[in-house]
Amino acid sequence: MELRHLEYFVAVAEERHFTRAAQRLMVSQSGLSASVRALERELGARLFVRSTRRVELTGAGRALLVEASRTLASVRAAKEAVAAVQGLLRGTLSVGTEQCVTGVHVPGLLARFRADHPEVEVRLRQAGSASLVEDVAAGRLDLAFVALSGAVPEGVRLVPLASEPMVLLCHPDHPLAGAAEADWAELGDEVFVDFHEDWGARGLTDRAFGAVRTERRVALEVNDVHSLIELVGHGLGIAVVPRPIARKEQAAALCTVPLAGAEDHLWEVSAALPDDQRTGPAARELLAYLPEAGGSAGGPCTAGGPRDRTPADGGPFVTAVPASP
Repeated sequence: MELRHLEYFVAVAEERHFTRAAQRLMVSQSGLSASVRALERELGARLFVRSTRRVELTGAGRALLVEASRTLASVRAAKEAVAAVQGLLRGTLSVGTEQCVTGVHVPGLLARFRADHPEVEVRLRQAGSASLVEDVAAGRLDLAFVALSGAVPEGVRLVPLASEPMVLLCHPDHPLAGAAEADWAELGDEVFVDFHEDWGARGLTDRAFGAVRTERRVALEVNDVHSLIELVGHGLGIAVVPRPIARKEQAAALCTVPLAGAEDHLWEVSAALPDDQRTGPAARELLAYLPEAGGSAGGPCTAGGPRDRTPADGGPFVTAVPASP
């Protein structure tokens, strides 16, 4: 089994399309297809179900994707470790982030890193925290800034960055506007605007309502902060959000109400990395730029302080990678 075969397989698995995978790898489609067929013959199993429009992973393909991604990540880390010993830092750094995390200003951090290390290609993916930590565990991301509210996957460690309370955000005409405090258990009849289920804030809010045995109705689900603020601003529902989101300029016309027992439901932002043996030199270097490591991330999203919690070579540019559907 050659590393090239694994690289081609992972590209097809991620693109769900042979032509797009070939374009991404800058190889011929016939060569890519032949490589995948050779891998299937060696393993004695079909890895894809092919159709005229797209391909889907079989059960064997899904099992291989996890290990293949980890293997390629380990190989990349090994190459970068050798380069680091030689005083060079090059290759690729794949970073993930949930939108508007606090404790780190991601654009400023990446700009500073790129200026210091122009031989490293920086790739960025924005998605929900649950999806991002799975990508770190599978080796698809070197590091991710997350607000994880669930279990930490095996092989992933968290470096705490900041914590913030959750608050209620509502229209100025809403009956709760101006209230000194809102009780979770009394919000069951409200209509909510909230993020998709893989966002850290959504998971935290769902658990908070579950703790007081109160069901709620999330009628409007969004995948970005600005849409949530706009929907609340039009009176279409209320939202429970981390305090930094309520402080954004776009939310200035809305009302922020503290929640009872907010200290029991803190939104905790961390850097998620693979375990020590799989963390590459570029990710270690980026981590050194963060405040608790003696650096200064700076920027408008920086707030709060750290809390204890257990838990191929490219050019000098930043590539934005869209979230998977």
